[in-house]
Amino acid sequence: MRAAWYERVGAAEDVLVVGELPDPEPGIGEVRVRLHATGVNPADVKRRAGAGGRAMIDPRVVPGDDGAGVIDRIGPRVPASRLGSRVWVHCANQGRPYGTSAEYVVVPAERAVPLPDGTSFEAGACLGVPALTAHRAVFVDGPVAGKTVLVTGGAGAVAHYAIELAKHGGATVLATASTPEKQKAALAAGADHVVDYRSDDAAAEILALSRGGVQRVVDVAFGANLPLTSAVIATNGTIVAYGSDAVTEPALPFYPLMRRNVTIRAVQVFTMPAPAMRAGTEHVNRLLADGVLTHPIAARFPLAEVAAAHRLVESGDAVGKVLIAQR
Repeated sequence: MRAAWYERVGAAEDVLVVGELPDPEPGIGEVRVRLHATGVNPADVKRRAGAGGRAMIDPRVVPGDDGAGVIDRIGPRVPASRLGSRVWVHCANQGRPYGTSAEYVVVPAERAVPLPDGTSFEAGACLGVPALTAHRAVFVDGPVAGKTVLVTGGAGAVAHYAIELAKHGGATVLATASTPEKQKAALAAGADHVVDYRSDDAAAEILALSRGGVQRVVDVAFGANLPLTSAVIATNGTIVAYGSDAVTEPALPFYPLMRRNVTIRAVQVFTMPAPAMRAGTEHVNRLLADGVLTHPIAARFPLAEVAAAHRLVESGDAVGKVLIAQR
């Protein structure tokens, strides 16, 4: 099969190789997916770069957690009815060296989720890490109907789905974004209001829009955003963080948060409890079938240009998902 891989961590152009590898075969409880599209996530580029001291999990790694395609082979104990199914794939690289930056990927059967009729392979490749992270972050503390939810970094892939999920769940959604392009993207996702987090009046604006505080925060940059989020979180509210790259060991304003009985949750899709993962995939699929979710795509690259795809994700400039087209 045609695939991209690396055998040491480092810069994309230095370590990524594109060539031929043996076709993988599914084992017990596994399926093989012939991929049509692959999604590139920040997690993929961080692993490849060795960010945060990440080590190689295998002498050779094919990057990529997300993708979509057709199941063309099944392993023992997988129902024959799954052969030929259109699916979206998530967490392909979790604990496994061979991910979705290839023509084929083998994953446990539960990581290949049926793709509803009418949903394209490109849309399926956008889901995975962003959609499931967003679902967990929005709903981890229960329904959001009637609540005000603040989504930081409102133009990001996770934030996009978080805005759509929270709006569909009945929340008033505020978002933060910096540039006009990113503000426009957050509004297009359904945010009721977008605030420039760089403004000196950002906290006051959010407090006014939320009438005294937001009940839930979905946060891409926990440490860097703490001065803002700790000022606008309501009593008994929850700050749900799925990243903190800029400030990896933040100091908490403990007493201001304690006095408001604030809950802080850190979430990661790869270690989600199994019931939460099932709930997330089932809910996302219902919304896909209903046409509720949208899937902005920032750029498409051929597999031969995988390094350029990684660089675009690393730049932080992509508004929408970066895809690798396999077909």
